[in-house]
Amino acid sequence: MRNNIILSGFTMAAVSHINYGMWRDPQDQSHRYTDIEYWVGLAKLLEENDFDCLFIADALGLIDSWQGSPAASLKQGIQSPLIDPLLLVSAMAAQTKRLGFGITVSTTYEQPYLLARKFTTLDHLTNGRIAWNVVTSQLESAARNLGLEKQIDHDERYERAQEFLEVTYKLWEGSWEDDAVRRDREAGVYTDPAKVHPIRHQGRWFTVPDAHLSEPSPQRTPVIFQAGGSPRGIDFAARHAEVVFVAGLDASGVRRQVTAIKSRAAEFGRSPGAIKFISAVTVITAETEREAQQRYSERRARYDLQGALIHYGASTGVDLSGHSLDAPLAWQQTNSNRSLLKMVTGEDGQPSRTLREVFHPEQGLGRQKTFVGSGASVAGQLAQWLQESDTDGINLAQWLSPGCFEDFARWVIPELKQRGLLGNPTETLTLRQRLFPDGGAEPAADHPSQQN
Repeated sequence: MRNNIILSGFTMAAVSHINYGMWRDPQDQSHRYTDIEYWVGLAKLLEENDFDCLFIADALGLIDSWQGSPAASLKQGIQSPLIDPLLLVSAMAAQTKRLGFGITVSTTYEQPYLLARKFTTLDHLTNGRIAWNVVTSQLESAARNLGLEKQIDHDERYERAQEFLEVTYKLWEGSWEDDAVRRDREAGVYTDPAKVHPIRHQGRWFTVPDAHLSEPSPQRTPVIFQAGGSPRGIDFAARHAEVVFVAGLDASGVRRQVTAIKSRAAEFGRSPGAIKFISAVTVITAETEREAQQRYSERRARYDLQGALIHYGASTGVDLSGHSLDAPLAWQQTNSNRSLLKMVTGEDGQPSRTLREVFHPEQGLGRQKTFVGSGASVAGQLAQWLQESDTDGINLAQWLSPGCFEDFARWVIPELKQRGLLGNPTETLTLRQRLFPDGGAEPAADHPSQQN
């Protein structure tokens, strides 16, 4: 069994995600994102090198905040074009045995009755290796193209998400009893109808009177991932999340988020170890410090600063095309990603930063923590980061695909194992059991899914 830290690979089903401009590198293979062999190869690479999970981000609209047009994002390959990550899982699962898959799906533009079946199906097909990264969406372009004139208000989206999860929990956990499926050939009974129950849900957003369409899967409820950082998002994560993806430019900022979520989770009656925390990091490594620094310089030369601003502007709902790189960015009420906006504007009582300080710092690449060095150096930096940030693992950003994962596996993972931070997973477990070795396949008793 793996001893300690969570290793997750972080990507998107697009030509680029947060690795702005790197698709231009001759070594980068992310342009193959429409090739199923590309995804199968990536999944096998991660599993062979003891990663716990492949975390795939998603969005439902074009990036069009920059000068009010998607032209710049399309031209520069900023999160565009983009395909559906949920449809990739079956092929990857068929070629792996242990790797988990964390897939982003929005509660704002789905129906719980339909999505519950999709995740149950994937949990069956993966033998319990599926996680749902619950989001409420943040792009105005998604709202326009999915039946709304504008986005539902930020906090109201979380209210909808709250009811959405209540419905899915009822379907996954309360609708079918454990022994409902009999498969009794002699009696001619496949399912005992007395053990399949309608959920009779009627709420503000959803009416779902009947039973779940699918029989229970190994985990019943997929592992719940979440990344809320606004006050409403923190509340939601503290209530529902089993793994929280926290973002921050420094360890102290990440630690504040972790502390806030843990404190709120305790108020909901959840145990101290009920939630694991991971943060996005970029790693550039090689056999020697000198080689790693050379690779870092090459990546930095290709880094697309404007692309980073195009993406950030769409995520936060702010057009940055006319904003000076060296002027502080003032807080403004937005209906998009408020916690991400505060990464630059600063929390209450915290200093604001300029766009250049965040997206083109003297050291680092963009808005996630960057570690550069030999395998031993990076392993030491990661160990210090985990301790100082009070996090349980990393979401390793795909900077070059698949090279960044290959380099990490070759140079860093052996050093992490030598330090006792990683073991060698030998058992085939559900994703939840892999992340919570002392628990079972289904959510813990203090999770809200178990309260129905």
